[in-house]
Amino acid sequence: MKKNILAVCMLLTICGLGLSGCHSKDKKSNEDTKPTVTPPAFNMDSAFAFVKAQTDFGPRTLGSKAHDDCRDYLVRKLGEFCDTAFVQNFTAKTYDGKSWPACNIIGSYAPEKAERIVLSSHWDARPFADHDPNPANRDKAIDGANDGASGVGVLLEVARQLREMNPDIGVDIVLFDAEDYGPKEGDDAPTGEWWGLGAQYWAQNLHQPGYNARFGILLDMVGSANPCFMQESFSVRDAQPIVAKVWSTAYDLGYGNVFLNSPGGIITDDHYYVNKFSNIPMIDIIHYDATSGTGFDPVWHTMNDNIQHIDKNTLGMVGTTILQVIKNEQ
Repeated sequence: MKKNILAVCMLLTICGLGLSGCHSKDKKSNEDTKPTVTPPAFNMDSAFAFVKAQTDFGPRTLGSKAHDDCRDYLVRKLGEFCDTAFVQNFTAKTYDGKSWPACNIIGSYAPEKAERIVLSSHWDARPFADHDPNPANRDKAIDGANDGASGVGVLLEVARQLREMNPDIGVDIVLFDAEDYGPKEGDDAPTGEWWGLGAQYWAQNLHQPGYNARFGILLDMVGSANPCFMQESFSVRDAQPIVAKVWSTAYDLGYGNVFLNSPGGIITDDHYYVNKFSNIPMIDIIHYDATSGTGFDPVWHTMNDNIQHIDKNTLGMVGTTILQVIKNEQ
């Protein structure tokens, strides 16, 4: 899966499969660029520490102590950085017939402001390393350092910066639960939407009556070395102006060699359900690897998705881009 991404039958129809690495012939978007704006202050070391704090609990799988402990940590941190922090409890019914207590974690900056944007990632970890090269590991839970914790780490650092930044627009950070408990590779699962359960619940039960936002940005697998962020197809279909906004911002910051102005894959990630069930256009910033065979980082859904494979520089580029997008909305 990458969530449903590849999940439901490996929907990785990568339009850019012919691209080698993270470089194409689009000179404007893919060559190194010099910043044309002053980058906002984003502390990549702090973001890395937030990623590590999550993985230190162990795999954050539904029903585990690590899941409970990490939930409490994330609520506490968002409570420190945001004006309000709370959980949205729900029951996650998974493809294997089980039901789990789950919760989306929400932090709001300047909740009194009518004009808002929403930033999101998922905080749970995959309970099955079903793509591990060692068959003996494929029923083991993963740390989910990149697949989950990296996006959350970036958003915690964004939240930490908001008070000093003091943007005119309100910001909501929504950490989705139960994103990564989907059918294992080769499972004969019943028909259904088994990925992104927290995003599905939130999009159909928004945390405030009448809640709306100008747009949303989902972060997923944003800690890879040699990052490559292409323009995911559902994002372009449902929220093309937001894709243009974010990618042009990254280019202005000097990250045009990482945020490529090129089509990426069809990925059924959390943003897909937000676009499907709410009136909030949301895009997905997600790493793409043309050489891995899955389209994702080689450590994806393996026991190697751990803190040793997180690149703080990548966290810094993504976080700086997000802060600049917020700044530009003032």
